Amino acid sequence: MANEPQASGCCSTGASNPTGDGTENLLGAANDDMTTCPVMVGSPVSKKAAEAVGLYRDHEGERYYFCCGGCGPAFDSDPAKYAANMA
Repeated sequence: MANEPQASGCCSTGASNPTGDGTENLLGAANDDMTTCPVMVGSPVSKKAAEAVGLYRDHEGERYYFCCGGCGPAFDSDPAKYAANMA
């Protein structure tokens, strides 16, 4: 069963976890530091934690923070579409 596919979505890969142990938590900061991921709408993200590991992009003067490593490339494919999710 160890080789069973995981649930679909960018966050199931563990790509944002530099240690590879599946335990990284980008949710552990104060509320004023929190935002949501524009790709995985509704997924909470700590701005400071996301910045620390490079999970963000700047688009048209705004910074967007991601919940996992798969969200940055998805955002890059259509920044305007994902930026609209934050409006």
